[in-house]
Amino acid sequence: MDKNKLEVLTPINSQLIFIDHQPQMAFGVQSIDRQTLKNNVIGLAKAAKIFNIPTTITSVETQSFSGHTYPELLDVFPNAPLLERTSMNSWDDQKVRDALAKNARGKVVVSGLWTEVCNCTFALSAMLEGNYEIYMVADASGGTSLEAHNYAMDRMVQAGVVPMTWQQVLLEWQRDWARKETYDATIALVQEHSGAYGMGVDYAYTMVHKAAPRGNFKGETLPPKAA
Repeated sequence: MDKNKLEVLTPINSQLIFIDHQPQMAFGVQSIDRQTLKNNVIGLAKAAKIFNIPTTITSVETQSFSGHTYPELLDVFPNAPLLERTSMNSWDDQKVRDALAKNARGKVVVSGLWTEVCNCTFALSAMLEGNYEIYMVADASGGTSLEAHNYAMDRMVQAGVVPMTWQQVLLEWQRDWARKETYDATIALVQEHSGAYGMGVDYAYTMVHKAAPRGNFKGETLPPKAA
Protein backbone atom coordinates (compact mmCIF):
# COMPACT_ATOMS: atom_id res chain seq x y z
CA MET A 1 0.00 0.00 0.00
CA ASP A 2 1.20 3.52 -0.83
CA LYS A 3 1.43 5.12 2.60
CA ASN A 4 1.40 8.60 1.04
CA LYS A 5 -2.25 8.00 0.17
CA LEU A 6 -3.01 7.38 3.83
CA GLU A 7 -2.30 11.06 4.47
CA VAL A 8 -5.45 13.14 4.42
CA LEU A 9 -5.63 16.17 2.16
CA THR A 10 -4.51 19.39 3.82
CA PRO A 11 -4.27 22.99 2.60
CA ILE A 12 -0.50 22.62 2.37
CA ASN A 13 -0.09 19.26 0.64
CA SER A 14 -2.54 19.53 -2.25
CA GLN A 15 -3.30 21.44 -5.42
CA LEU A 16 -6.35 21.45 -7.68
CA ILE A 17 -6.97 21.30 -11.41
CA PHE A 18 -10.22 21.97 -13.27
CA ILE A 19 -10.31 20.36 -16.72
CA ASP A 20 -12.68 21.47 -19.51
CA HIS A 21 -15.67 22.80 -17.59
CA GLN A 22 -17.15 24.20 -20.78
CA PRO A 23 -20.72 24.13 -22.15
CA GLN A 24 -20.19 21.78 -25.09
CA MET A 25 -18.48 19.30 -22.79
CA ALA A 26 -21.30 19.64 -20.26
CA PHE A 27 -23.92 19.06 -22.98
CA GLY A 28 -22.58 15.53 -23.39
CA VAL A 29 -22.70 14.64 -19.70
CA GLN A 30 -25.27 11.96 -18.88
CA SER A 31 -23.81 10.47 -15.69
CA ILE A 32 -25.01 13.20 -13.32
CA ASP A 33 -27.60 15.97 -13.43
CA ARG A 34 -25.80 18.87 -15.07
CA GLN A 35 -27.05 21.50 -12.63
CA THR A 36 -25.93 19.33 -9.73
CA LEU A 37 -22.59 18.92 -11.46
CA LYS A 38 -22.14 22.68 -11.79
CA ASN A 39 -23.14 23.19 -8.15
CA ASN A 40 -20.50 20.69 -7.07
CA VAL A 41 -17.81 22.19 -9.30
CA ILE A 42 -18.42 25.69 -7.99
CA GLY A 43 -18.60 24.40 -4.41
CA LEU A 44 -15.21 22.75 -4.88
CA ALA A 45 -13.78 25.94 -6.40
CA LYS A 46 -15.01 28.05 -3.49
CA ALA A 47 -13.53 25.52 -1.07
CA ALA A 48 -10.16 25.89 -2.78
CA LYS A 49 -10.45 29.67 -2.50
CA ILE A 50 -11.17 29.44 1.24
CA PHE A 51 -8.07 27.36 1.89
CA ASN A 52 -5.78 29.10 -0.63
CA ILE A 53 -5.25 25.93 -2.64
CA PRO A 54 -3.10 26.47 -5.77
CA THR A 55 -5.54 26.00 -8.64
CA THR A 56 -5.06 25.40 -12.36
CA ILE A 57 -7.86 25.90 -14.88
CA THR A 58 -7.49 24.44 -18.36
CA SER A 59 -9.80 24.39 -21.38
CA VAL A 60 -9.84 22.70 -24.77
CA GLU A 61 -10.72 24.13 -28.21
CA THR A 62 -12.72 27.00 -26.74
CA GLN A 63 -13.44 28.84 -29.99
CA SER A 64 -13.87 25.91 -32.36
CA PHE A 65 -15.91 23.47 -30.30
CA SER A 66 -16.21 23.60 -26.52
CA GLY A 67 -17.21 27.17 -25.66
CA HIS A 68 -16.01 29.27 -22.77
CA THR A 69 -15.25 27.98 -19.28
CA TYR A 70 -18.13 28.36 -16.81
CA PRO A 71 -18.24 32.05 -15.85
CA GLU A 72 -19.12 31.05 -12.28
CA LEU A 73 -15.83 29.16 -12.07
CA LEU A 74 -13.84 32.06 -13.47
CA ASP A 75 -15.58 34.40 -11.01
CA VAL A 76 -14.07 32.42 -8.14
CA PHE A 77 -10.58 32.77 -9.63
CA PRO A 78 -10.69 36.06 -11.57
CA ASN A 79 -6.91 36.36 -11.81
CA ALA A 80 -6.09 32.76 -12.66
CA PRO A 81 -4.61 32.13 -16.12
CA LEU A 82 -6.79 30.00 -18.38
CA LEU A 83 -4.59 27.37 -20.03
CA GLU A 84 -5.97 26.65 -23.50
CA ARG A 85 -5.13 23.32 -25.17
CA THR A 86 -5.79 21.28 -28.29
CA SER A 87 -5.03 17.92 -26.68
CA MET A 88 -7.68 15.76 -25.02
CA ASN A 89 -5.10 14.78 -22.41
CA SER A 90 -4.11 17.84 -20.37
CA TRP A 91 -0.83 16.18 -19.46
CA ASP A 92 0.25 16.44 -23.10
CA ASP A 93 0.29 20.24 -22.81
CA GLN A 94 3.53 21.69 -21.48
CA LYS A 95 1.74 24.71 -19.96
CA VAL A 96 -0.32 22.43 -17.76
CA ARG A 97 2.67 20.36 -16.67
CA ASP A 98 4.59 23.53 -15.86
CA ALA A 99 1.71 24.92 -13.79
CA LEU A 100 1.46 21.74 -11.74
CA ALA A 101 5.21 21.62 -11.22
CA LYS A 102 5.31 25.27 -10.13
CA ASN A 103 2.77 24.55 -7.40
CA ALA A 104 5.15 21.90 -6.02
CA ARG A 105 2.48 19.80 -4.33
CA GLY A 106 2.27 16.09 -4.98
CA LYS A 107 -1.41 15.51 -4.27
CA VAL A 108 -3.46 16.70 -7.26
CA VAL A 109 -7.22 17.02 -6.82
CA VAL A 110 -9.01 16.73 -10.18
CA SER A 111 -12.42 17.88 -11.42
CA GLY A 112 -13.16 17.63 -15.12
CA LEU A 113 -15.16 16.62 -18.17
CA TRP A 114 -15.34 13.95 -19.41
CA THR A 115 -14.40 11.36 -16.81
CA GLU A 116 -13.61 8.66 -19.37
CA VAL A 117 -11.45 10.85 -21.61
CA CYS A 118 -9.85 14.00 -20.27
CA ASN A 119 -9.87 12.97 -16.61
CA CYS A 120 -8.72 9.40 -17.12
CA THR A 121 -5.88 10.09 -19.54
CA PHE A 122 -4.62 12.99 -17.42
CA ALA A 123 -4.69 10.91 -14.24
CA LEU A 124 -2.88 7.93 -15.71
CA SER A 125 -0.24 10.09 -17.41
CA ALA A 126 0.37 12.31 -14.39
CA MET A 127 0.90 9.29 -12.16
CA LEU A 128 3.12 7.50 -14.67
CA GLU A 129 5.26 10.37 -15.89
CA GLY A 130 4.92 13.01 -13.20
CA ASN A 131 4.85 10.87 -10.06
CA TYR A 132 1.78 12.68 -8.73
CA GLU A 133 -0.93 11.27 -6.49
CA ILE A 134 -4.35 11.85 -8.09
CA TYR A 135 -7.53 12.49 -6.13
CA MET A 136 -10.48 12.32 -8.53
CA VAL A 137 -13.58 14.26 -7.46
CA ALA A 138 -16.25 11.97 -8.88
CA ASP A 139 -19.27 14.20 -8.24
CA ALA A 140 -17.53 17.26 -9.71
CA SER A 141 -16.80 15.32 -12.91
CA GLY A 142 -19.07 13.77 -15.51
CA GLY A 143 -19.09 11.22 -18.30
CA THR A 144 -21.13 10.70 -21.45
CA SER A 145 -23.07 7.91 -19.71
CA LEU A 146 -23.23 6.53 -16.20
CA GLU A 147 -21.42 3.42 -17.43
CA ALA A 148 -18.67 5.51 -19.05
CA HIS A 149 -18.16 7.46 -15.83
CA ASN A 150 -18.23 4.40 -13.58
CA TYR A 151 -15.92 2.28 -15.71
CA ALA A 152 -13.47 5.17 -16.01
CA MET A 153 -13.52 5.61 -12.24
CA ASP A 154 -12.96 1.86 -11.83
CA ARG A 155 -10.02 1.95 -14.23
CA MET A 156 -8.45 4.88 -12.43
CA VAL A 157 -8.98 3.38 -8.98
CA GLN A 158 -7.35 0.15 -10.15
CA ALA A 159 -4.37 2.25 -11.24
CA GLY A 160 -4.12 3.95 -7.85
CA VAL A 161 -6.31 7.06 -8.17
CA VAL A 162 -8.14 8.01 -4.96
CA PRO A 163 -11.90 8.64 -5.51
CA MET A 164 -13.39 11.62 -3.65
CA THR A 165 -16.50 13.79 -3.45
CA TRP A 166 -16.31 17.58 -3.38
CA GLN A 167 -17.68 17.81 0.15
CA GLN A 168 -15.18 15.21 1.33
CA VAL A 169 -12.39 17.40 -0.05
CA LEU A 170 -13.81 20.47 1.70
CA LEU A 171 -14.08 18.75 5.07
CA GLU A 172 -10.62 17.18 4.85
CA TRP A 173 -9.20 20.64 4.26
CA GLN A 174 -11.13 22.01 7.26
CA ARG A 175 -10.62 18.87 9.40
CA ASP A 176 -11.21 20.57 12.75
CA TRP A 177 -14.11 22.87 13.64
CA ALA A 178 -11.75 24.64 16.06
CA ARG A 179 -9.94 26.13 13.03
CA LYS A 180 -11.76 29.43 13.32
CA GLU A 181 -9.87 31.19 10.52
CA THR A 182 -11.78 29.09 7.95
CA TYR A 183 -14.80 28.03 10.01
CA ASP A 184 -17.21 30.80 8.99
CA ALA A 185 -16.41 30.51 5.29
CA THR A 186 -16.69 26.72 5.36
CA ILE A 187 -20.08 26.83 7.07
CA ALA A 188 -21.30 29.49 4.63
CA LEU A 189 -20.19 27.29 1.73
CA VAL A 190 -22.00 24.29 3.19
CA GLN A 191 -25.16 26.35 3.54
CA GLU A 192 -24.94 27.49 -0.07
CA HIS A 193 -23.84 24.33 -1.88
CA SER A 194 -24.27 21.24 0.34
CA GLY A 195 -27.98 20.59 -0.08
CA ALA A 196 -29.46 18.59 2.81
CA TYR A 197 -26.33 19.11 4.93
CA GLY A 198 -26.65 22.85 4.45
CA MET A 199 -30.32 22.74 5.39
CA GLY A 200 -29.36 20.84 8.54
CA VAL A 201 -26.88 23.57 9.44
CA ASP A 202 -29.59 26.21 8.92
CA TYR A 203 -31.94 24.24 11.17
CA ALA A 204 -29.32 23.85 13.91
CA TYR A 205 -28.57 27.55 13.93
CA THR A 206 -32.14 28.80 13.85
CA MET A 207 -34.04 26.18 15.83
CA VAL A 208 -31.39 24.95 18.29
CA HIS A 209 -29.20 28.02 18.73
CA LYS A 210 -32.08 30.46 18.08
CA ALA A 211 -30.16 32.52 15.54
CA ALA A 212 -32.16 34.77 13.25
CA PRO A 213 -33.17 33.14 9.95
CA ARG A 214 -30.94 34.21 7.05
CA GLY A 215 -28.86 36.18 9.53
CA ASN A 216 -25.15 36.54 10.04
CA PHE A 217 -24.10 33.44 11.97
CA LYS A 218 -20.46 34.42 12.49
CA GLY A 219 -19.12 33.54 15.89
CA GLU A 220 -21.60 30.75 16.51
CA THR A 221 -20.22 27.31 17.31
CA LEU A 222 -21.96 24.21 16.06
CA PRO A 223 -22.06 21.20 18.38
CA PRO A 224 -20.32 18.14 16.89
CA LYS A 225 -23.60 16.30 16.27
CA ALA A 226 -24.82 19.13 14.02
CA ALA A 227 -21.59 19.34 12.03
